[in-house]
Amino acid sequence: MRLLLDESLPYRLKTAFPGYQINTVTEMGWRSLSNGELLARASGLFQILLTADQKLRFQQNLTRFDIAIIVLVARRNRYKDYAPLIPRILEELERIRSGEVIRIIA
Repeated sequence: MRLLLDESLPYRLKTAFPGYQINTVTEMGWRSLSNGELLARASGLFQILLTADQKLRFQQNLTRFDIAIIVLVARRNRYKDYAPLIPRILEELERIRSGEVIRIIA
């Protein structure tokens, strides 16, 4: 399964999901793209976008894209604040389907 790690999340999260193929938005050369353009490019290439952007689901018609989105909500944007969410993220990675948005809150 291919995951895309949004630029809004700490890079170190990339190492938290063994067995998954993970690329960052930066690695893909997609930094600073609008949300719509990012989703259009990622759709079909990645199964899941991991992001901290809580407004994404209100700003885009997500049914247009062939990708699922997991929104991570933590007190601060640091790896140590997201680390406790990793077990729940791993559970959701197995359940989430294209077009769905799941929020995981610390």
